[in-house]
Amino acid sequence: MDRRRFFTTSGAGAATILAAQGADAPAAQAAPPGKLPPLKVKLGHELGRVSDKSLDYLARFGVEWVGAAATIADPSRIYATADELKALRGAVEKHGMHLELTSSVLLNSSNIDREAHPAIMLAQSPERDRDIEAFQNLIRNCAAAGIPTLKYNMSILGVVRSGTVRGRGDTLYNKWNYQDALKEELPLTRAGTVNADAFWERIDYFLSHVVPVANEYKVRIACHPQDPGMPQPEGYRGVDRVLGTVDGLKKFVGMHESPYHGLNFCQGTVSEDLQHPNDEIGDVVRWFGSRNKIFNVHFRNIRGHRGDFVAEMFPDEGDVDFVKVLKVYREVGYDRILMPDHAPRVPGNPNAINENFAFEWGFIRGLIMAERHIV
Repeated sequence: MDRRRFFTTSGAGAATILAAQGADAPAAQAAPPGKLPPLKVKLGHELGRVSDKSLDYLARFGVEWVGAAATIADPSRIYATADELKALRGAVEKHGMHLELTSSVLLNSSNIDREAHPAIMLAQSPERDRDIEAFQNLIRNCAAAGIPTLKYNMSILGVVRSGTVRGRGDTLYNKWNYQDALKEELPLTRAGTVNADAFWERIDYFLSHVVPVANEYKVRIACHPQDPGMPQPEGYRGVDRVLGTVDGLKKFVGMHESPYHGLNFCQGTVSEDLQHPNDEIGDVVRWFGSRNKIFNVHFRNIRGHRGDFVAEMFPDEGDVDFVKVLKVYREVGYDRILMPDHAPRVPGNPNAINENFAFEWGFIRGLIMAERHIV
């Protein structure tokens, strides 16, 4: 699966955003016992590409912070220029919103067999050095355009699911069951067998080249966890998904330690990696949030547990108590975006996903407004 759907997945204003976000600020301080700090999270959403129509739609529902990709004029160039990013930021700001993050044509969440530029994840030299240089250029251009965060994935299998189930009303939800998936006996991808050591080497090689650039230009690079995690070391289709466990993510953010190296924290994906998501997710948020390693949050719910869950459901019907976990984001001083992700779809009605996202924005906005009144 590819997150890049229509509604899935700027000068002085940019400086204001960077200052407000405090990219190089120290880790958040715990509040005094019995007193929570003010809630500072923001409602946001991520688009593949922007248009006046799509931005007006977001503004209608109170979405103020946006993630989006720039339009690259030259298809042979694999990074956006500073001017292209400034044009994107300008389009967003024209609609009264702020551009918080962008993405690259490299390192997406799709299966490696569908990637046009797979060299980084395949460890193919010299191609991966060319692609890493393009990613470095994108970091520099984000700084020039005043975009504080760049998100990416380090995935080979993409977003993996094993089937669908009927959801609320006429909706359809995707699910994942590891044992059911094994029955399909799918072949290896073009990556072949990738064990943990090989995967960590590829991650380390990439980080060793891009984190110093992120440090120099003060742009946060935010990695999305692998969705979903798989049993280790056997993995799935020959791949040991090392960023599919909480321990793996802890190791990842500790490599090439930097205030600009952290996570696009998909709460849904992390919940998928837990045996008891509602009981465990709060401590996971505390660990990463208190270390200022959460750069963006996909505020998504699931029903089930590691290896067997229903995903892409509405946030009010999953197992994770969003009221409870929102208090943890408040507790650790998280002050960036909460955005929905993977809204349910309706067979035969491609526009229904827009309606379903509207429900999710309203739900999250309501939680934020209510929580802000709690002292």
